[in-house]
Amino acid sequence: MLRLEEQPTAGPVVGDEHPLDPLNAAEITRTAAVLREHFKLGDELRFETIELAEPAKEVVRRHVRGAPIERVARFTVYRRGHRGVWTGRVDLRLGRVAGVEALPEARPMISPEEFLLIETAAKADPRFQAALARRGIDRLDLVCVDPWSAGNFGVPGEENRRLAHTFVWMRLFELDNYYAHPVEGINVVVDVDTLEVLRVDDHAGADPVPVPPTPVNYDCALLTDYRKPSAPLDVVQPAGPGFTVEGNKVTWENWDFRVGFNGREGLVLQSLGYTLGARRRPILYRASLAEMVVPYGTPDEPHYRKNVFDSGEYGFGKLANSLSLGCDCLGHIHYFDVCLPDLLGNPRRIENAICLHEEDAGLAWKHFDFRSERTEVRRLRRLVLSSITTVGNYEYASYWYLYQDGRIEFEMKATGIINTAACMPGTPQTYGTEVAPGLVGHNHQHVFCARLDMEVDGPGNTVVECDTVAPPLGPGNPMGNAFHVVETPLATELAARRCVDFSRMRYWKVINPTVTNRVGKPTAYKLETQSAVQAFTHPDGPSGRRAGFIHNHLWVTPFSAEERFPAGEFMNHSTGEDGLPAWTAQDRPVANADIVLWHSFGLHHMPRPEDHPVQPCVFCGFKLMPLGFFDQNPVIDLPPDVNRASRSTAGACCHHA
Repeated sequence: MLRLEEQPTAGPVVGDEHPLDPLNAAEITRTAAVLREHFKLGDELRFETIELAEPAKEVVRRHVRGAPIERVARFTVYRRGHRGVWTGRVDLRLGRVAGVEALPEARPMISPEEFLLIETAAKADPRFQAALARRGIDRLDLVCVDPWSAGNFGVPGEENRRLAHTFVWMRLFELDNYYAHPVEGINVVVDVDTLEVLRVDDHAGADPVPVPPTPVNYDCALLTDYRKPSAPLDVVQPAGPGFTVEGNKVTWENWDFRVGFNGREGLVLQSLGYTLGARRRPILYRASLAEMVVPYGTPDEPHYRKNVFDSGEYGFGKLANSLSLGCDCLGHIHYFDVCLPDLLGNPRRIENAICLHEEDAGLAWKHFDFRSERTEVRRLRRLVLSSITTVGNYEYASYWYLYQDGRIEFEMKATGIINTAACMPGTPQTYGTEVAPGLVGHNHQHVFCARLDMEVDGPGNTVVECDTVAPPLGPGNPMGNAFHVVETPLATELAARRCVDFSRMRYWKVINPTVTNRVGKPTAYKLETQSAVQAFTHPDGPSGRRAGFIHNHLWVTPFSAEERFPAGEFMNHSTGEDGLPAWTAQDRPVANADIVLWHSFGLHHMPRPEDHPVQPCVFCGFKLMPLGFFDQNPVIDLPPDVNRASRSTAGACCHHA
């Protein structure tokens, strides 16, 4: 923790800035300059993180436009080639380090700039070249060496280092798909700090599995056989979009929120509320995808080491795409650029990193009165905020949806190329699927953890577990048809370590016990856990210990500004001593409190041939549904409307019945 005498002072800046605005390029540049002067390490200083140190909640809630604001940067830096990091704060008004802590055991993420350096180091090693030669491969320019985080498996010689444990593929010609041709059995272990090749492991021995020879491609420059083009489907808004954007604030229909972004979590929603009449009602103070892990389910060496934390070990935001109009996003689009530091502390702009647009969302509500033969129907819209990240072979497309009826939804669309290994064609695969001749996709999971800092009608919230039960057949249930909900408030952290129970149709709601609706019940939002995953990584194994958050679907903690990531602050080579299991062991009270929900969800991925060469999007996510938050249907007031652009195949325009 920061020493009390070095707590950052407020650095007021007057203007239209908001306390939650991400750091801009000038602020990143200034922070880096302050740190270079402070540490005096010259070219050896490396920057893992420079991001906004978010002010205290009361500071944000009191802020009025144009008032002075705090601008304090949070940093993590390290010395190239040396173990440990420094973390702390920089006061941007005073231009000085305002708190610093040395963490000699922590190791920083693997940065995007280091990916190709690791590959270059591996390719230059004679032992690696010899292993390729044993397989008849002599074209290094056609070889791909992907760095994977090494985890913590207690391997002698790997102690006290920051390592990448690499896997190898190759292409047969320019633009060929690398991942159709895994070079099985070769793994180069590289010290990322020194770029020393620690080992070249060749697990294949004298009889390596052949490289699958068949090209299976996706690049449009190589494909020649296309289906007939679909009829044009255009999203047209002649009057422009229904949202307004002022800086990082978005207002749409009854909603307003702020857009945040950082190098680790990527896209962040902040200060989200819904306005009815003159009353703005807060729902979420902050929402983000705080961590993810991809555990692979094969015991085969070396693939058992594939247990990567794509957020905590690489940085979800650092790997964000620049999105393309008419491809990634359709309609009337507003793009947000983001600015992040590179490894040397220079600002790096990602253009069009965040997409904002509207979509039709189908029916809002409908009723046909068969006696009067009158029909009332309303259509629903949703606002979409999205960002797409590429981590090596995989793409993760993150979508936040806001609906007019008060629903909040997060959806993850996973696509890209599955991780592949080689096998002898036609051999049985216990721990994977042969997706093409000689090409295996191993069983794995993608487990995400959302951090939901709730404030349903204010900061005093309680989580209530809701189980549906049926009384036994007998006097209280003579026909055997009765069932009802049993509600259990979760008062402490240990009580709030919970899993989904389909036999009870279990769900959880977040209530405000001090605010009631018109029938006298506490206002609430319900967490719909539509993508809960049963973890198969053993909690006592080296990977299971590091990913403790995957073993419960729900965790609840009292808000703490330093409890940000469910598996801990420093994930690279972590041991599992930090994160949700350790925090919640304190068993702090969480009833009628400022609480954070942590929801683990994801994909249980048994690969299929259809996932190759590029996986069609698969979906997972969750919803937050109003549950007594409104006194009635919140979209009953949608005005009657007819979409005049719609046409029948008979040629007629739509009309009122």
